[in-house]
Amino acid sequence: MSSNLSTSPCYQGDGLKERADSNDIVIRVSNLSKCYQIYEAPRDRLKQFILPRLSRLAGRAPKQYFREFWALTDVSFEIRKGETVGIIGRNGSGKSTLLQMICGTLNPTSGVIQTNGRIAALLELGSGFNPEFTGRENVYMNASVLGLSNEEVDTRFNDIVAFADIGDFIEQPVKTYSSGMMVRLAFAVIAHVDADILVVDEALAVGDAFFTQKCMRFLRGFMENGTVLFVSHDSGSVKNLCTSAIWLEKGHQRLNGSPEEVCNAYLEKSLQDVYGEKFTLGKIGDQPREILAAHKTIKNKTIIDYKTKALSNGNLLLATGWKTGMAEVVSVSMVKVENSTSPEFEGGERVRVVIRAKAIGALSSPILGFILKDRLGQELFGENTVPATHGGHSLVGAGQEFEAEFVFRLPMLQNGEYMMMVSLADGDTLNHVQHHYLHDAMLITVYSSKIKFGIVGIPFEFVSLAIDSGPAFSIGSREPTVNK
Repeated sequence: MSSNLSTSPCYQGDGLKERADSNDIVIRVSNLSKCYQIYEAPRDRLKQFILPRLSRLAGRAPKQYFREFWALTDVSFEIRKGETVGIIGRNGSGKSTLLQMICGTLNPTSGVIQTNGRIAALLELGSGFNPEFTGRENVYMNASVLGLSNEEVDTRFNDIVAFADIGDFIEQPVKTYSSGMMVRLAFAVIAHVDADILVVDEALAVGDAFFTQKCMRFLRGFMENGTVLFVSHDSGSVKNLCTSAIWLEKGHQRLNGSPEEVCNAYLEKSLQDVYGEKFTLGKIGDQPREILAAHKTIKNKTIIDYKTKALSNGNLLLATGWKTGMAEVVSVSMVKVENSTSPEFEGGERVRVVIRAKAIGALSSPILGFILKDRLGQELFGENTVPATHGGHSLVGAGQEFEAEFVFRLPMLQNGEYMMMVSLADGDTLNHVQHHYLHDAMLITVYSSKIKFGIVGIPFEFVSLAIDSGPAFSIGSREPTVNK
């Protein structure tokens, strides 16, 4: 990797000064814009090519035979080495255009793009492949474009084929491939070119579950040292994988910040667009998320127990989200079904979550629900009241209060903090309006010395190891236990 940012001649701009920490910046985008010329008819393109020149020769102001479409307007950001940045936005917002310009396959109308290091890109399906070439030929062609010599490809070819796992199709023309096979081969190439920057444009959504898991394992390993820039419509993936996120809307940069902040703002705006003028979503809270004072005081508490210990506390005063003013959540609580006075929870016990709400206006089919999320925003589990009402009407009058109760067995959780999202909607599963949405209505702090693997744990009743003609080892009992 060179010590200075490399700038393609077509990306030259005025007045950009190198900073002292430029070695740490791998992508710098400054005032980037892209304009397309849209012609109503093919003949207008010919007119634009000829007539303006004749007009200028005649001393007249030239006429324009196209309309301008600005796919991107004045976008600026910096990405440092080791960061993973997600680009979110609706279709047509300029996400793919931005990635193509960063990769150098599309020239900007104005602005500066500077990159530092080798870029490997997986853009739109089939890009970079010649459909008439075989998979083998496309591997060599694509890898050479990314900077590898034939000798380097020779040494990595077997690994590329093994990663793609498409069998004998490697010797067949790419035009015979399914979309999933094409993604497999394309990702296999970029995974073996020793890139510094990896750019992915929603392509992994095409692959099957097994290959997606393989790609995710590669990405997590790559993120330890490399830089990743990717487009996704899955906010859960953005929150889980990214260190920051950028929201594009109609070619403009709406927000650049933490994944949770950006994704939550994008979700709110998307719902507002769906509701239109019928309901207005009012923002709730602008405080940064922080650990409640009640939990800070027990940070250093030593719990000598092999089970999970959890503490919950309502967080309505600090919760962020939105509401329409038609109804609101007034309280959220979680208690044990047995011994409800204890403030601590252990994994595997039965608990009761109660959400109480008030209707400001009449509601025809109110829905109360919750989702528990980890600190990365991954959704662990949740439920709503639709199954209880069987999707039928349950009219609530203006000013009337109502309550939802959920009883379940609390799973064992890893150490850390978990937030409970709570929502109040009106309608059915497919067609409803979110009248009150709270991202962090309750905070649950977990202290665990039991969970070793995965996100959640379950209480195993029996584990054994038996050796033929040898000893047997076991713990627990096969006999089913009766839950109290």
